[in-house]
Amino acid sequence: MLAPLPAEERALLKPHLEHVDLPRGFVFIEAGEVIEHVYFPDQGLASVIAVSPGGRKAEAGMIGREGFTPVAPLAGAQVSLHRVIAQIAGHGWRLPIDVFREVLPSCPHLTARLMRAAHHLAMQVSFTALANASAPVEERLARWLLMCHDRLEGEAMHLTHDFIALMLAVRRPSVTTALHILEGRGWIRAERGVILMRDRAALETFAGDIYGQAEAEYRRLLGAF
Repeated sequence: MLAPLPAEERALLKPHLEHVDLPRGFVFIEAGEVIEHVYFPDQGLASVIAVSPGGRKAEAGMIGREGFTPVAPLAGAQVSLHRVIAQIAGHGWRLPIDVFREVLPSCPHLTARLMRAAHHLAMQVSFTALANASAPVEERLARWLLMCHDRLEGEAMHLTHDFIALMLAVRRPSVTTALHILEGRGWIRAERGVILMRDRAALETFAGDIYGQAEAEYRRLLGAF
């Protein structure tokens, strides 16, 4: 997100950027908290989780090296309505919220990239809603694994059944069954805590039209993931 910025904008940001490790389970922000930092992951994967007042939870979107979190400050909001946690460990940068607000008017290229990334996240969330409403679990899982793979290096994705169940808002046995279907067709290999991508093209075909449109929009606006 930050690397393509012109030198003058990077110079404005550099004194204030803090490099941070993002271990698995790291909480970027809790729902209802006042926003203190904006994060720009370089590696790893974060889940944006919708949380009801009664404690029900479901993943609304995911963010990796292509995005930033939380997106709410871009609209002037001071409080996050989502919980954001690291689902795959990585690292990145964070910027204090007061600095973010101060420098944004002087950084038109950064502002444009952030707005495009926020637009892509909204597209992603809309297709998550479509997938949850209309697709069987195994197709939703295929889409979700493709989205993870887009944002990571290599073929290995360090994911547990329990975490996938939380992200897809289904029971763990449903995840196990869906993984067996995809693995039985030779498209992935599931090991303890790791899922290996074996045939991405076949997985894309299987996921059908619930995957691809939001991703194409990102590439049109910002380039490769």
